[in-house]
Amino acid sequence: MSYVVTESCIKCKYTDCVDVCPVDCFREGPNFLVIDPDECIDCTLCVAECPVEAIFAEDDVPTDQQHFTALNAELSKAWKPIIEKKDAPSDADDWAKVTDKLDKLER
Repeated sequence: MSYVVTESCIKCKYTDCVDVCPVDCFREGPNFLVIDPDECIDCTLCVAECPVEAIFAEDDVPTDQQHFTALNAELSKAWKPIIEKKDAPSDADDWAKVTDKLDKLER
């Protein structure tokens, strides 16, 4: 089982989770992070660090967010690893509570 980044991360892209990951399993896209399921060791450290509660264990992903499991797997193959925390986008707080923003995901 791995962990999955879900919709709340889109356009927020806080990278607090990256700092605590012992195996560098996060991948960075233009406005979203994903977890490489082949690299994740299920340590749970990232979950508590996410300020928008976007990270779930694969078995606990909310029903309406299940498609993010496959999306993490797909995009983790195309995107580059991120291994250090970066500043969040200047408008990240504005997007933090917005829902239904899959159409905002930039690949």
